Amino acid sequence: MKSTYLLVGLTALLFAACTAPQTPSEEMILTDGWQFRQAGESQWLDATVPGTVHTDLLAQGKIEDPYYRLNEHDQQWIDKEDWEYQTEFDVPGSLLDKGQVVLDFAGLDTYADVYLNGSLILQADNMFRAWQVPVKDLLKSQGNQLRVLLRSPIQEGLAAYDSLDYIIPVSDNDNSTLGGVGEKRVSIFTRKAGYHFGWDWGPRLVSSGIWRPITLRGWEALALTDVFVKQNSLTDAKAELSAQVTIDVKEASEVTVEVVVADEVKAKQITSLEPGEQLLTLPFALENPQRWWPNGQGDPYRYPVTVRVSRNGQVWDEETKQVGLRTLEIIREPDSVGMSFTVAVNGQPVFMKGANYIPLDVFVPRVSDGQYEHALRSARDANMNMVRVWGGGIYENEIFYELCDQYGLLVWQDFMFACAMFPGDEAFLANVKAEAEYNVKRLRQHPSIALWCGNNEVLSAWKRWGWEGQMEETYGAEVKDKVWKAYDDIFHNILPEAVAAHDPDRFYWASSPQVDEGVPEEMHSGDAHYWMVWWGKQPFESYQEAIPRFMSEFGFQSFPDITTVKRYTEEEDWSIYSEVMQSHQRSSIGNVTIAEYMERDYRDPKNFEMFLYVNHVLQAEGIKMGIEGHRKAMPYCMGSLYWQLNDVWPVASWSGMDYFGRWKALHYFVRDAFQEVAVMPDVAGDQLAVTVVSDRWEEIPAKIRLRALDFAGQVLGTVDVDYTIPANTSAVATELPLSDLGLVDLPNQQAQVVIAVEVLDAKGALLADNLKYLVKPKDLDLPEVSAELSVTMEEPGKATLTLTASTLAKHVYLQTSVPGHFSDNYFDLLPGETATVSFQTTAPVADTESSLSFSVVSLVDSYEK
Repeated sequence: MKSTYLLVGLTALLFAACTAPQTPSEEMILTDGWQFRQAGESQWLDATVPGTVHTDLLAQGKIEDPYYRLNEHDQQWIDKEDWEYQTEFDVPGSLLDKGQVVLDFAGLDTYADVYLNGSLILQADNMFRAWQVPVKDLLKSQGNQLRVLLRSPIQEGLAAYDSLDYIIPVSDNDNSTLGGVGEKRVSIFTRKAGYHFGWDWGPRLVSSGIWRPITLRGWEALALTDVFVKQNSLTDAKAELSAQVTIDVKEASEVTVEVVVADEVKAKQITSLEPGEQLLTLPFALENPQRWWPNGQGDPYRYPVTVRVSRNGQVWDEETKQVGLRTLEIIREPDSVGMSFTVAVNGQPVFMKGANYIPLDVFVPRVSDGQYEHALRSARDANMNMVRVWGGGIYENEIFYELCDQYGLLVWQDFMFACAMFPGDEAFLANVKAEAEYNVKRLRQHPSIALWCGNNEVLSAWKRWGWEGQMEETYGAEVKDKVWKAYDDIFHNILPEAVAAHDPDRFYWASSPQVDEGVPEEMHSGDAHYWMVWWGKQPFESYQEAIPRFMSEFGFQSFPDITTVKRYTEEEDWSIYSEVMQSHQRSSIGNVTIAEYMERDYRDPKNFEMFLYVNHVLQAEGIKMGIEGHRKAMPYCMGSLYWQLNDVWPVASWSGMDYFGRWKALHYFVRDAFQEVAVMPDVAGDQLAVTVVSDRWEEIPAKIRLRALDFAGQVLGTVDVDYTIPANTSAVATELPLSDLGLVDLPNQQAQVVIAVEVLDAKGALLADNLKYLVKPKDLDLPEVSAELSVTMEEPGKATLTLTASTLAKHVYLQTSVPGHFSDNYFDLLPGETATVSFQTTAPVADTESSLSFSVVSLVDSYEK
């Protein structure tokens, strides 16, 4: 059995510089030779580390794909068992001889007893922490045995649940019934990803595993254990910084510590260090600094800053951080109706445009760098500048935050608590404290981190979902107060204290949503989650009226498209009321609610595939209405984060991208709704109002062009309005009667006309456009569409599609025979106009037009005539 062996000239946590010390540290990443078994069984099977029990069982053919049909239901036994992992490794003499040798466990999920050569060296109990154990005295040169016993999180949770004489409130997202433990929702007792226990968009697959790498590290007299480059002040002329350097010293030493930026030494300190953990602070400055900006506002520039430690003239250790310089404030100022909630970056208020992000899979270790890249590049390409890392998932892998830094995506970072109250015993609180300190220190260097938030919807659940009253009614005031004290301890003390101690310049917000600490949400202050659309069955139009200061959640569901549905179903399952389709729908009101909203606005789809297509359009139009409502209310409202960006498995959910990364109609619509300059036409009675929103920081001389045309292309009227778009705000640009556009007989015209609005700059270039129909889609008198499609192959796997139609083609949906991405889809094609769409696939195709086949559907094709 072998392990990956690395000889490195530093113990860099991030980007290593080229200079190698003459006396290197060494690392062995223990990825090879792993085996696993169910505890008590005799047979060992090959395993993958990092990995999970479920994915190892799948790879060994012991279970079927948990995402396929109803397989999840048959795999609930796995989380009730203990599992063992083992490997054997040799240690080179150069590493074995180091003065200090440790095993680093970057992530153990979750209850893990670790044995090295028969000695118990660690008992871990938190998925979200890393663990470091000195092991030099236990190692030998050959045949080292490392064994990890993973105890069942369900059995551990049941023991904790049964030890209490009251029940701590937990939402029914913890799908304990499916898990075979009745109403015992035990997720809260384990510091583990909450969504593993189920959610209203995810399966219940409570896996265990070694989910992040195990590394054997050795060094001599000293090693860097933490480097944080703190920004003390920032102006256009100068950035004042300090490198906070933590060194683990084993031998008293005189050392030279340098801070290097672009090959220039910016700070240098020579000092004598005594044994122990030592903290040094090295101030330095950068002249005329470049700033890090969020997407759409400028370049997300970062400086590589290297801290180098030398001893006796030799480089002993070094670490490089990528440092983005920016100021960020959450502006909360009282006004006539409440209090603002505005993100200001580098002194400029910025409207936050984005989505809530959940993990990309239930089994996180199998998520590739490419999948992270695709998800976050898609967010950037949809004009987002913020993603919210939701509190029922994980503190994400380093690549996630690195990509957010690169793409200018600010991160609203929840701590991992969601939709439940939590224990308040001493051991649990100490575990939370260590978790918080570890993750704050791990992530604080990233300029993308905008704020820390204590939890998701816990305050709302206590104050608004009835939990507080239910606890008092059932158990009395003393128990109720005890449960609330745990909330207060965690979210008003432990977490903000961790932020204050280790990341003091960042904003802490105790709960989302809330008005303030301990004060539940309302629309005039703080942030809000608006779910009256969907859960409350309110019409989409209510998005235009229920406007908060910052919308951090709102959403509507859709199924994946037929290509994805085919991946987890058989044709016999193709009804939204089949057992399989309902199992891949975890909202308690899901499929019925989709059908109800669809019936309000659309004609009855003629088959299952068309139902999926119309569902995509329904979702996209609804969320577009919400985003437009929020942006029109700028600067009163300064954020719109819809639920949700992505999926953890193939499912009906609120996502704009499905599990396989395919863009639904929603993601295309969001891209347009979030563009830098947007135009929103509204009709009330016989009056048209046009609102223009701009995220630019300067005025824009523009022209607004309005056209009314029928579905055959006849122009009924045109109006041009000169307008100066104000900077960084929303304003009504023009109001006029519909009769000015030739709409003088609305009862007979409204089902057959569309108003096209364009915003042009001073040179005539298009800044924004939008369409306004006067009746619901089901009442439109849509003509038959005869679309002409031509395809040109630009290179292997890349095609340009040119589409024209003599009549209106509403919600043009392009499909193809191979996996790939269309640059646009689900769009409206006006009569006589041409749409050009690119298609890119990574599948192997020949450089000929015949290699790819495309189909075109529009809304008129979705129903029986």
